[in-house]
Amino acid sequence: MTPSDTTRGEFFSARRDRELLERFDPASVPTHIAVIMDGNGRWAAKRGLPRIAGHRAGAKAVRETIAAALELGVGYLTIYSFSSENWRRPADEVSGLMTLFVEVLERELTNLERQGVRVKLIGSTEGVPQATLEAFRRTEDRTKALDRLTLLVALNYGGRGEIADAVRTIASDVASGVLDPAAVDEDLISDRLYTSGIPDPDLVIRTSGEMRVSNFLLWQIAYSEIWVTSTLWPDFRRGDLLRAVVDYQGRTRRFGGA
Repeated sequence: MTPSDTTRGEFFSARRDRELLERFDPASVPTHIAVIMDGNGRWAAKRGLPRIAGHRAGAKAVRETIAAALELGVGYLTIYSFSSENWRRPADEVSGLMTLFVEVLERELTNLERQGVRVKLIGSTEGVPQATLEAFRRTEDRTKALDRLTLLVALNYGGRGEIADAVRTIASDVASGVLDPAAVDEDLISDRLYTSGIPDPDLVIRTSGEMRVSNFLLWQIAYSEIWVTSTLWPDFRRGDLLRAVVDYQGRTRRFGGA
């Protein structure tokens, strides 16, 4: 079901948001938005709280962003929840995050089902606690038939590692004679990535003002538009997503053609 102008107006009710809605074009919504959720630790530090408190607040921003994506008619939303480099963080923070994933999935599953959100995990499973993996697998199984929004959760994810994994499978097929090297092209590589079958992101959002992509979807974002906000992730609200989309709609995408 596509949201109507009336329901969007009720959802984006702040005055600034209503002004943005006047510029919003429902016919040119990005199909896929990817988000680098940055700033949880700084948000907590500013308040004298432990870092895990920032991650808990960030989980609320995820819920808000999912709801906003549904209202705007976005088809795919990818969130960078834990990178392959994040294992270097203090052990108590990593352990707390892995436990938080389980808590959030158990708490939000019914709501995700009600909203029609399909959850898909992308990344390497190596080193991820079994309880965390099982929580994601249960959620994937319960939501696999839903189709209003596909939520891709990048966990233990690294863009270079993803490409290396894809190349490894292709090399194996070539070595075994299953695949002709001449058949290796961009489409084949894309099909071997974690995001096989998922359209590349149209728009990448990064919070906290950092101007880098942090090893995120390196192959897939070759021609994505990028929108950066100084807002820390826990403070990211529905109106921020609307603002990013409206800004995106004001751009001309050339894909290197002009």
